[in-house]
Amino acid sequence: MTQLPHISPDRPVLIAGPTASGKSALALRIARDQGGVIVNADAIQVYDNWRVLTARPSPEDEAAAPHRLYGHVPRDRDYSVGHWLRDLAPLLRDGPRPIIIGGTGLYFTALTEGLAQIPPTPPAIRALANDLMAREGCAALLADLDPATRDRIDTRNPMRVQRAWEVQRATGRGLADWQDDTPPPLLPLDHCTALLVEADKDWLTPRIERRFDAMLRAGALDEARANLAGWQPDLPSSRAIGAPELIAHLRGDTSLDAAREAATIATRQFAKRQRTWFRARMSGWHRIAAPDL
Repeated sequence: MTQLPHISPDRPVLIAGPTASGKSALALRIARDQGGVIVNADAIQVYDNWRVLTARPSPEDEAAAPHRLYGHVPRDRDYSVGHWLRDLAPLLRDGPRPIIIGGTGLYFTALTEGLAQIPPTPPAIRALANDLMAREGCAALLADLDPATRDRIDTRNPMRVQRAWEVQRATGRGLADWQDDTPPPLLPLDHCTALLVEADKDWLTPRIERRFDAMLRAGALDEARANLAGWQPDLPSSRAIGAPELIAHLRGDTSLDAAREAATIATRQFAKRQRTWFRARMSGWHRIAAPDL
């Protein structure tokens, strides 16, 4: 890991890193110093029903620099990496220099390596996958996947397992086979400045705990209360870390202290999965140490 390199104001900037590692502050600093538009690359921050709980930029940050693709998707709508690339394309083509920031590794690899053109999942197959996942868990879906796909995906990530199962069931082809037919990327890695923020567990864990406490003070519980009516745990927007835990508290199933503890544990586990993805898939990125930002 090294300190922040020279950043050309003429090239797009990509900033990836685990949750709570300081990515947003870095993006805002670059935008203030050099100009540009900050673009979201986080799969949950796209939803309009969570601002506090997903640590979306504050109104003050949005006033300091233009931000795009935050909170623009209704809570009950599916939103895939393909949707994100289609929303991003005109910003790359027509807008100011983008500063693309987030923790969803799949978004960045699809952007810089290309995305297979897989047909949408039919609703009936999605419903079957949801039912299997709820009754039998990941193991049942994993058992049906072809070996090449099993070797390639993160088998500990239920969303990735379910997606692979849906693709295979809907198309008759494994996800790995589709990925091998990937078209050219929208933004090749050598056309931009790609920064990967790295943070070790001992440094990140207390930040995660402090941030969730700050979210509670800023109104995360009220935000969850606003989502209580019509809550559907199988919606992608409902996977915001801390949302199921706070909903459980509001329903009287657990105390607020227990919900807080469960949410911070879930966040630490998520950050570990992010770091694993980044190490495996982002070897060509410029690594910077979070404490040095």
